[in-house]
Amino acid sequence: MSTLPTTAAAPAATAPGSGTAGGRNRRTALLRWAFLAPALLYMAAFFGYPLVRNVLMSFERYTPTTYFTGEAPFTGLANWRAVLADPLFTDALWHTAVFTVGSLLGQFTIGLALAVFFSRRFRLSALARAVLLLPWLVPMVVAAVVWRRILDQEHGILNAALQAVGLTDGGVPWLNSPGVALFSAVLVNIWIGIPFNMVILYGGLQEIPRELYEAGALDGAGPWRTFRSLTLPMLRPVVTVVLVLGFMSTVKILDLILALTSGGPADATQTLGTVTYEMSFMRLDFGQGAVVGTVLMLISAVFAVLYLRANRADTGTGK
Repeated sequence: MSTLPTTAAAPAATAPGSGTAGGRNRRTALLRWAFLAPALLYMAAFFGYPLVRNVLMSFERYTPTTYFTGEAPFTGLANWRAVLADPLFTDALWHTAVFTVGSLLGQFTIGLALAVFFSRRFRLSALARAVLLLPWLVPMVVAAVVWRRILDQEHGILNAALQAVGLTDGGVPWLNSPGVALFSAVLVNIWIGIPFNMVILYGGLQEIPRELYEAGALDGAGPWRTFRSLTLPMLRPVVTVVLVLGFMSTVKILDLILALTSGGPADATQTLGTVTYEMSFMRLDFGQGAVVGTVLMLISAVFAVLYLRANRADTGTGK
């Protein structure tokens, strides 16, 4: 009796990571890039190109004639030297720092106090929060015009109220004195920014588990100890977001200053934003205006990096 030879061959084993699995991985990667492509193209067209073009302009002699001739001669560091040597830029840098730090401190402190206050439920709290949101909803130019009337030295309602209660004999030059105008601009910006801080911080407070406060009360922690040792640490990620976003919106502010003081009196309220506007659209030297704009971008980029590092530290994904 003879046996038939076996002709069926065993199927070859598929190596892991090759064949069908490898094709599936490639398709997944292509799909990911396909979904990312619209966002990347949008960022490149509307953010990347303007930023790069602004940096290039800071090294060129870019004037109104350039729009007709298309010629913008390369000037090297001439624009940078001219701007950095200009006393107006130095003063504006200092004013920007004072305006930004003062605004952030006032907005955050009052906003946090209001958020803690409204975190305790009481009647009409929702209505009161809605009313406090009004400064945030009003366009900044409109708010600045209204406050310009309120702070008017001769006919402003604020000086009339101060004189009525006997706090001053004459009108305070809120917007007419170089020593007071920047302080007035800070106060107005604080008023505008309080609702943003309050809303974001209030939302963060609502995410803190109530059980933690109950445990703190059982351990005998008072209100201040609870706030310092429990509320603030738990609120740290939200605080980081509020401060960084507030900084990046305040450091480049333009419309408020222009509508309130126009950078005066005697350049006392000139900031980097208003100097950029003045050099570009008043002096028509777009190259030097681009220099100040680039400085603003660098400052914002530094704080954006600090925000990303702080965010990674809070989530435990970085060192």
